[in-house]
Amino acid sequence: QDPTAAHYMFQDDPFLMPRNAANSRLFSLSKESGRNAAKYIIKQFPQYFDKTFAEPNIPCLMPEILTPQIEGLSEEALKERIHLRRVKDSVDLFDQLIQAGTPVSLETTNSLLDLLCFYGDGESTPEKEDLEEPGVNASEQKAPKREFQRGSQPSGSRWRENNNAERIFKIMPERNAHSYCTMIRGMVKHGASAKAYDMYIGLLNERHKADVHTFNALITAVPYLKERFLERWELAKVFLNHMAQQEVQPNLLTFNALLKTLRRCGGVGRSTALLVIKEMEALDIEPSLATYDHLLFILYRGADLCPSDIISEVLDDVGKRSFAPQDPDDGMDFNISDNLLCLSLGEKCCDLKDIKLAYRLNKVMEKGDNWKFLDMDRLNAYWSKFFSLLCMMEQIDVVLKWYKEMSSSLFYPTPKNILDLLQALDAANHLEVIPSVWEDMKQLGFNRRQDLLEELLSLMSRERHPDEIQLAFAKCAEEIKAVHEQTRREQSLLEWTGSALGHVALLFSRAGRTQEAWYVNMMEHFQQINRIPTDQVMDEFLNCAKQTNCPDEAIKLVKLAASLGLPSSQRLKNRTEKEFELSEKQK
Repeated sequence: QDPTAAHYMFQDDPFLMPRNAANSRLFSLSKESGRNAAKYIIKQFPQYFDKTFAEPNIPCLMPEILTPQIEGLSEEALKERIHLRRVKDSVDLFDQLIQAGTPVSLETTNSLLDLLCFYGDGESTPEKEDLEEPGVNASEQKAPKREFQRGSQPSGSRWRENNNAERIFKIMPERNAHSYCTMIRGMVKHGASAKAYDMYIGLLNERHKADVHTFNALITAVPYLKERFLERWELAKVFLNHMAQQEVQPNLLTFNALLKTLRRCGGVGRSTALLVIKEMEALDIEPSLATYDHLLFILYRGADLCPSDIISEVLDDVGKRSFAPQDPDDGMDFNISDNLLCLSLGEKCCDLKDIKLAYRLNKVMEKGDNWKFLDMDRLNAYWSKFFSLLCMMEQIDVVLKWYKEMSSSLFYPTPKNILDLLQALDAANHLEVIPSVWEDMKQLGFNRRQDLLEELLSLMSRERHPDEIQLAFAKCAEEIKAVHEQTRREQSLLEWTGSALGHVALLFSRAGRTQEAWYVNMMEHFQQINRIPTDQVMDEFLNCAKQTNCPDEAIKLVKLAASLGLPSSQRLKNRTEKEFELSEKQK
C-alpha cells in the first residue's frame, strides 16, 4: 500500500484529494449526495431513462423500470405499485378497489401493510430504500434499523394516530399472523412501542403465533414499555418464555436484541449479560460484532471498574475469525452506530493505557474484511485513538514509523494527534523532527491553530540547539510570522500573543538574525500589542547583538526596557556598558 495515497474513493479526481479529516468527510458526503441526487432525478423523470439501445438487450444490466406498466383497477396493478414502493399510489388504488367492491386477497393486503409499516405511512425516499434490498418485504426484515441504535427513544412517535396502516388493518375482513406481526414491527420501528404491545396482546387473543422477527422487535422495545430495570428484565423474560411456548427458535438477532435491552437495565444487565452469552453458546449461535459491542457496553464502566482481561477475552474470541454482517448494528450502514466494536475497544484500550491490547485489536481489525465495518469517519476516529495511544506508550522511533505509514493513507491526523506527537518528541528529546511536523501541519491546514503554534514555538525556543537545527527552527518561525501577517479576505487576522512573539524573537536571535528579531518582532509588535517581553527574550537578544557586534541594537533594547518600565532595564544597561565598546554619543 502506498503510504502517500489517499483513500480510493478520492482517486478519480486529484483536485478533490482531501487535506484533512474535515475535507475527507466533506468530499465523501458530497459524493454520496451526488448519488442521491442522481437517484432523485431518475425517480422524478423516469421517462428520460426508459430507452434501451443495447443489442442484445440484457434485462439485468438495464435500468430498473420505475413507472407502473399496468393501468386500470386491478389487483395486479396494486401488486405492481407495491413492488415499485409507491406508497401513496398503492393506498389510493387499494381504496378505489374497495369502493368498487373488488375483493383484494389477504396476501396482497399484507404486502401493502408491509410497505406502509416499513415506510411509516410516508412516501419512499432513496435513503429509506437503502435500508433494504429491492423486493424484500418489511415482514422479512431482520430487525428495525435505526430507531434504537443510540439507546434512546426517538423524539416523539413517528407513527401517526389512525394512519393508513391502522385503517387498512381495521377494515380487513380477515387477518392472519402475518398481518399482526407486520403491524407490531412497524409500530416498534416508528416509535409506537405501547401500541405494538397492545397489538401483540391482540395477536395472542386471536390465538396466532408471532415469528422470531416480531419477538426480536418486541424485546428491543422493552426499555420503552417499562421504567424500572427489574421490570424491563422481567418483561423480556416474558417474551422469551412466549417464544418457548410457541416453539419459536431464537436466532442471533434475538440475543442481540436482548443484550441491547440489557444495556439499559443498569446492574441487572451486568449480572445477566454473561448468562445470555452462555445461552447463545448452548444453542450454537455464533456472536456477531454487535454482540460483543453490547457486551462491552454493559460490562465496561471505566478503566477503574473493568480489568483488561474482559477485553482480552473478547479479543481472543474475535481474533479467531473474520466477520460478515449479520446484524444492522454490526456497522455496515453508513452511520449506523456510534459504538462499533473496534471503535469501542480503541477507546477502552486508551483508557486502560494497554499498548499490547491495542496491537492485538489492530491485528483483529486488519484481519480479512473486518475493516469494512468502519466507514471513513469511524476509521479515522479509530486510527486517531490508536495513534494517540502510541504517542503515549511507545518508543519515539516506533511512533515515527507508524506516523509515516499511517498519515494521509490510513487516517488524517487531528490537531490532538499533532499535539500528542509534539509531546512525544519532547519526552524523547527528538525536537529536530519538529520542522517536518510543521510541514505536515501546513499540509493538513493546521497552520492557523493557535494551540499548536504555541506548543510548536515553545518546544523550539525552550533550549539552545546546534546551529543547523537552530537555522531550521528560525525558518519555521519565519513561516509562522508570515501566517500571522497574512490578511486574506476570507480569514481573520491571527493575533500575536506575548509568548508567541517572545518565542519567535528568541528563535531569530539564536540563529543570528538580529535585524529580524528586533525590527520585525520586538520593537514593533511588543509595543503595538501592549505585551511585555520576558527577561529571557531580552537577554537572548542582547547576546545576539553582542555576537554580531551591534551596539546600536543593544542600546535600542535598553531604551525599550526603560520605556516599558521593566525591572531588568538597569541590569541590561550595565551589561551593555560592560560588554560593548560604546562611543561617547552612544554612552
